[in-house]
Amino acid sequence: QVQLAESGGGLVQPGGSLRLSCVASGISIPRIFSFYTMGWYRQAPGEQRELVANMTSATVNYVDSVKGRFTISRDNSRNALNLQMNSLKPEDTAVYYCNFRSKIDALNDYWGQGTQVTVSS
Repeated sequence: QVQLAESGGGLVQPGGSLRLSCVASGISIPRIFSFYTMGWYRQAPGEQRELVANMTSATVNYVDSVKGRFTISRDNSRNALNLQMNSLKPEDTAVYYCNFRSKIDALNDYWGQGTQVTVSS
């Protein structure tokens, strides 16, 4: 059974930093990396869930609003997907979710439970 567990959210002042981590169990990131798209999404109150950043074996993508501030990476030793968030703004406030989606079988689409990020003074 595949499970994704996010952590690292919290309350931070504007301009601050947070590092989100998504630890996977039941699936090996080094083994699936060539076949999955792994990413972070966020959902603010009253808004639709939006893609923040994702990565495949060939590409890394960021939504324009976070380019230059956020960095997505994988940590094979921890079997984790990370999101380093710097220069945080109040508009970054949302619940952040990690997602692993197979490029081969659309049924293999896994989500974590989400972690709250609040940027406020």
